[in-house]
Amino acid sequence: MYAVCGAGKTELVYGAIADCLRKGGRVAFAVPRRDVVIELYWRLKDAFPEDKVIAVYGGHTNVLLGDVVVLTTHQLYRYPKIFDLLVMDEIDAFPYRGDETLAAMAERAARGSTIVMSATPSAKDLKIYQQPGRAILELRTRFHKREIPIPKIKVYPYFVSLLKTIVLLRRYQKERHPVFVFAPTISECEKTFRFLRHFVPYGAAVHSQKKKREEIIRAFKHGKYKFLVTTSVLERGVTVKNLQVIVLHSDREDIYDSSTLIQIAGRVGRKFDAPGGDVWFFAGNRTPAMERSVSEIKYCNTFL
Repeated sequence: MYAVCGAGKTELVYGAIADCLRKGGRVAFAVPRRDVVIELYWRLKDAFPEDKVIAVYGGHTNVLLGDVVVLTTHQLYRYPKIFDLLVMDEIDAFPYRGDETLAAMAERAARGSTIVMSATPSAKDLKIYQQPGRAILELRTRFHKREIPIPKIKVYPYFVSLLKTIVLLRRYQKERHPVFVFAPTISECEKTFRFLRHFVPYGAAVHSQKKKREEIIRAFKHGKYKFLVTTSVLERGVTVKNLQVIVLHSDREDIYDSSTLIQIAGRVGRKFDAPGGDVWFFAGNRTPAMERSVSEIKYCNTFL
């Protein structure tokens, strides 16, 4: 399934999941990161209340068998030929992308059908599923049939970008809009947050090494925090109503390739009753990756 960010890929496979469960089968829904596992667990638990839905990820492996197992891709090693339906989301994301061991584990876990999903598959991924016996479903519009917000590229010296970020954060707080501020590395994330918190209240920093990361994200969704400075750990699988996005150092092509920037921009405007929002790319230079991401989003919007 090759579908834009916010198309509703998860909901589109509910029918296949329900069909498998109705026939007495067992389902796995595998994603790269445990933050997304936790969010998907609750969504699938609500969607299939009569079935046993469990989450399996590092540090959370006490219960391993259920009707629907939501898990990180690394946990697939526990399940040889167990699943009648395996759904693999974000196949282009780290750590699954290019990892032959994880790919072999996924193939070994499935004894029935497999559905793979991505908003930004590589040419290699698409070629694999153009073979006989396989099919590609393309969906270039979001479920609410509104345009994907187009990123605004702004070229400034870095300190000016920080000042602009402060102005935007203050504006969005007045408008009661939550914000993700993306920074390229953990050290930049922490440094940026330490600077911003002197000028804008109700913020926090989030990255892969942050203790109690899930609690911080949960508090953000409940309005305790108004903005999060984050690394790419939140580039995928997170849906927040009225979210606005700012990307600092978006010209760091070693971190922000076009796929990553498309995924980050795809955090905005995902809700039916909040389909719009702002995406800002702040950089010292315009890069081909930034230009490609904008062009791809504009192209997808032509399908409305």
